[in-house]
Amino acid sequence: MRSSRGAIAYVVNLTARAERDLEYLYFEINAAHSIPALEWYRGLKQAILTLQARPNRCPVTPEDPRLRHLLYGKRPHVYRVIYRVVRGKRVEVLHFRHGARRRFTRPDMA
Repeated sequence: MRSSRGAIAYVVNLTARAERDLEYLYFEINAAHSIPALEWYRGLKQAILTLQARPNRCPVTPEDPRLRHLLYGKRPHVYRVIYRVVRGKRVEVLHFRHGARRRFTRPDMA
């Protein structure tokens, strides 16, 4: 993902699973036909870009201390952006998950 802002400390990449999750969310919320849904979706993408500056600000996940999660949205529509900070100033977004869902397992990340 790219940002038009100044210096970027980290490069944010989405895994294939995260790309699928994002595409699914776009259609699930009907962003193509709803202005509020499209604004929410765009806000989510902007929130992901904030990881370029300070990815370690978000808490570790309860499922795996090597992973972190960014929470986005307001109840009852809170989503977790599951990611990891990788050497070389990279952030890998692994998965998007509704906050009300059960904890994830490794197969959920594939």
